[in-house]
Amino acid sequence: MAELPDLTVFAQILERRYKGKTLATLEISVAKKINVPAKELRTALEGRELLHVKRVGKTLQLYFSGNQILGLHLMLRGELSAIENDEPSRFQIIGFHFEGGEGFAVIDMQKQATPTLNPNPVAVPDALEITEKEFLKLLSGKRTLIKTLLMDQKSITGIGNSYSDEILYHSGISPFSIAKAIPEQHARELYKSISKVLHTAIEKIDKENGNELKGELRDFMKIHGASIKKGPKGEEILSEKIGGRKTYYTKGQELFE
Repeated sequence: MAELPDLTVFAQILERRYKGKTLATLEISVAKKINVPAKELRTALEGRELLHVKRVGKTLQLYFSGNQILGLHLMLRGELSAIENDEPSRFQIIGFHFEGGEGFAVIDMQKQATPTLNPNPVAVPDALEITEKEFLKLLSGKRTLIKTLLMDQKSITGIGNSYSDEILYHSGISPFSIAKAIPEQHARELYKSISKVLHTAIEKIDKENGNELKGELRDFMKIHGASIKKGPKGEEILSEKIGGRKTYYTKGQELFE
């Protein structure tokens, strides 16, 4: 699943490549996940200029002229792909054809990627925008596991399974720690780790992708991945499931209960 760093870079690429272009044709191949009829979506967006693209939580939001916004949630397997010819991309959900011939598509073999016209504003703080004070307050009131809390999109948006493991490893905190049991100084370090890990990932993905939509990148992960057997310090990487999601960690990460 595309997480915050991937989506941040995708938004930057889409803006660099398509900002200022007018959407000539919106090609809808799978309409079941759209929140409005396909005809209404075409009417709202075709002929509009793309003004801005940004990441909001785990979604991309495309801002068009006429105060129209299209949210895109790629879900578990969704991807973005440049349109190379007039034929729909394989597994296409929706295709954006701009004047001048350029375009891109949302593809998803599971057909779960979700376009939403004019999505509701997100009231939950973003992982890269939440203040330290807000973060400490969030932890202090939760008896849930810290990994579960980091992934809870109703508490803090943007972090998923992969990066929650990387953030907790960076901070030296066990994913099985109870959020409110984490001492304040360790919670402050965790807050710093969120920014450090996510910004480092954004830089690496941006450098690798350049101006191309290459999909998710994970080859720089330190502990999250079935093929990674040892951590950077040579420590054994263990795995268990938390909330049905595979979690990677080491014995050296401190447990707070």
